[in-house]
Amino acid sequence: MATVTMDSTTRQALERLIAVALRDTGQSRRCADFLLAWHNAGENGGLDLTTLWGMDEELASACGVVFLWIASHRAYPDDLGYGDDFQRIWALWRSGE
Repeated sequence: MATVTMDSTTRQALERLIAVALRDTGQSRRCADFLLAWHNAGENGGLDLTTLWGMDEELASACGVVFLWIASHRAYPDDLGYGDDFQRIWALWRSGE
């Protein structure tokens, strides 16, 4: 398998979303929902696009950047070295459901 790389703009957007998803703010669950839908939509639930309405412009824009990257690269978070972060997000937002 070829090595998957992410440009710095997309990496910064992704890491911003991860950082917010790992906290407990009003927008944390929204970021987690977006990220976990990428990780495994069938298991973690799909993403209601109206979730973006509850995000500030910076976070919604970060979702857009990451979404476009996902669409053209066919890679999962684990492929990029973010598996542990996504497991922590899952534990915070899905393990008790």
